[in-house]
Amino acid sequence: MEIKFDPLRRFVKIKSLSSICMLLAAISALIVSNTSLNNWYNQFIHLDFSIGFPNFHLSKSVLHWINDGLMTIFFFVIGLEIKREFLLGELSSMRKAMLPIFAAIGGMIFPIALFFILNHGREGIEGWGITMATDIAFTLGVLGILGKRVPFGLTIFLAAFAIIDDLGAVLVIAIFYSSQIHWHLVAISVGLLMGLSLLSFKNIYSRYLYIPVGIVTWLLFLESGIHPTIAGVLFAFTIPSHRKKQLIVVINKGKKALNQLSQLVGKKVVEFKDHKTAINILDNITSEIQSPLQHLENKLGTLVSFLIIPLFAFANSGINFTDNEGTFTRLSISIAVSLIFGKIIGISLFTWLAVRFKLAVLPENVNFKQIIGLACLGGFGFTMSIFISQLSYESLHLQNSAKLGILIASVIAGISGYLIIRYSIRKSVPPEKPTQN
Repeated sequence: MEIKFDPLRRFVKIKSLSSICMLLAAISALIVSNTSLNNWYNQFIHLDFSIGFPNFHLSKSVLHWINDGLMTIFFFVIGLEIKREFLLGELSSMRKAMLPIFAAIGGMIFPIALFFILNHGREGIEGWGITMATDIAFTLGVLGILGKRVPFGLTIFLAAFAIIDDLGAVLVIAIFYSSQIHWHLVAISVGLLMGLSLLSFKNIYSRYLYIPVGIVTWLLFLESGIHPTIAGVLFAFTIPSHRKKQLIVVINKGKKALNQLSQLVGKKVVEFKDHKTAINILDNITSEIQSPLQHLENKLGTLVSFLIIPLFAFANSGINFTDNEGTFTRLSISIAVSLIFGKIIGISLFTWLAVRFKLAVLPENVNFKQIIGLACLGGFGFTMSIFISQLSYESLHLQNSAKLGILIASVIAGISGYLIIRYSIRKSVPPEKPTQN
């Protein structure tokens, strides 16, 4: 059973560590934005940066390169995670998927509905998508603080429903937060992706083909009016999820190489020159055994978690509280209330209904008090919420108001979720029997 969960444990560990880096980056941005370094900060994120050739080049600010460029890699990894979960993980069967699906649906519907109620006829209503997101890194980070006392079933449930939540956010961005669409460019992109999907079906994969096609697809989405990060998700779905070669063939090749190298046992000098082929074979075995999906998720997951997401947090969390217009507004309050109470009600209620009507069962060793605590953590919107706020509002004032609401909700959600889960775990642990002398 341990082997089965090893990939997920690694996933949880990376996300937990990533949340620390993200938090430090966000705090740094807030400090810089409210000191004498504020001008430097604004100059940095709005600095124009160009790549390309004399006759073809892209020129964007640092902020846009992060949000439109680097975040495409983030969404690509999200797409890989979604595909893995649907093929091999906790969403690979309806029995496994029903509970997190219900939780995610409730966790999206209720915050949006509450936001519409609080902002009906008011400025900022177009930012309704901000309230539907849950930040998987921070929420898993909070569970990581609680350590091994947390039932692993609760961690699996959180990871699964957060991934479905991300899928919902991706669909909302694609449908509602894209500008005027140039369908002929979309058609070309879809044609390229379908071609890669056909190669994936045949288990044909070459990075020398996939990477250039992926870049072209991103450029086409960038010019089409659909946000380019969506290209990252769709591109991820074309990555093969199976090995290129049969496992038995690779094993036999490895045995032959090991037999050849066994001749070196006892020798003081390893004769690499005479055994170079065997060493190269062993060096390539991992890439032959790993599926491209697994390989890319492992390689890019670290880059995204410890570089791209902290950069995004630093570039997008700068709120100047000395702004004369003020950032704490009715919009901030409505976003915070929608994220916190909408998530608590939606996730808890839909989970209870799914179990009550026997459409799903709670994970092993998990109770409803822990589900309520997890529902509180659902209000930790941060990364995806801030990203959607950038797409929702052109006004810097509205963006800052939205970010403040997201930060308030995230702090309250993180603390309350931590305390509720910690209390419920303590109550659920049976008292130790007194030892007999």
